[in-house]
Amino acid sequence: MKTLAILIVLLVAIIGANTCLFVLDEADQAIIVQFGEPRGEIISKPGLKTKLPWQQVRFFDKRLLNWDGDVTQIPTLGREFILVDTTARWRIDDPLQFLRSVRDERGARTRLDDIIDSVVRDMVSSTELEEIIRSRDWSVDLADLEDPALAEREDVDLQQQPKLGRELLEQEILQRARRLMPELGIELHDVRVKRVNYIDSVRRQVESRMIAERQSIAERFRAEGQGQAQRILGEMERELRTIRSEAERQAQEIRGRADAEATRIYGQAYGEDPEFYTFFQTLETYRTLGENSTLMLRADSDFFRYLERAQAP
Repeated sequence: MKTLAILIVLLVAIIGANTCLFVLDEADQAIIVQFGEPRGEIISKPGLKTKLPWQQVRFFDKRLLNWDGDVTQIPTLGREFILVDTTARWRIDDPLQFLRSVRDERGARTRLDDIIDSVVRDMVSSTELEEIIRSRDWSVDLADLEDPALAEREDVDLQQQPKLGRELLEQEILQRARRLMPELGIELHDVRVKRVNYIDSVRRQVESRMIAERQSIAERFRAEGQGQAQRILGEMERELRTIRSEAERQAQEIRGRADAEATRIYGQAYGEDPEFYTFFQTLETYRTLGENSTLMLRADSDFFRYLERAQAP
């Protein structure tokens, strides 16, 4: 009987501890709620805490929380339709006001969707596309451009400095959205534009224009290459004609010197023995006749006379 009483007391104690005690983590803050209404102060110091059995505890994260908006199609001031993807960092600054206004994090994210998306839409629709994409300190050195023709485009001013720029645009979005946060018990720390892109139809047009520009640049490079090739071939042909002309001139000079030397040798041989030279030239002339040729000579010809002398004892 005594053991049963002890077990009953322990069971009651465990149930009482379970309903009256709770542990607050370092990353959380809590509010005790009784019949739907907050009771007492905000509990922010971690440790073991107590409450009445009929009371409930609502926990709220003290850390920075992430918010990611939906990718939204928005027209800019210049009527270019773009897709804007934004993100933000926020924390629960006043848990009591947060509980009364949005109840929990899901309700807070819904309100952030409405507020931040609305501010982003207003800012983007009243801003030029260049201001959204470029930074305020953005600059381009036209001398460093790969394609000099880009500096002459009329649809884009590459030297125009942004009046606002991406950074100041994000700061303005943050300031406007912060004005509505106190009534929600939320502190908005940061808002960033993660990505900006054209919608599909505009992107295809931009891609087509980029492809056409690249093809135009490629054609210009090909034309310049063909011009360089023709110039090199022309110079090569000119140099080849010069070399051939010089070689022909040198060949003519060599032939001339050879003919002069041959003539000198022939003259010298003729001067040594004119009769033998005449005979030798005659033999050279007869050598030009073929093997099956028949030569008829008169008895008083010089060649016949030479043959008779050669056969004399």
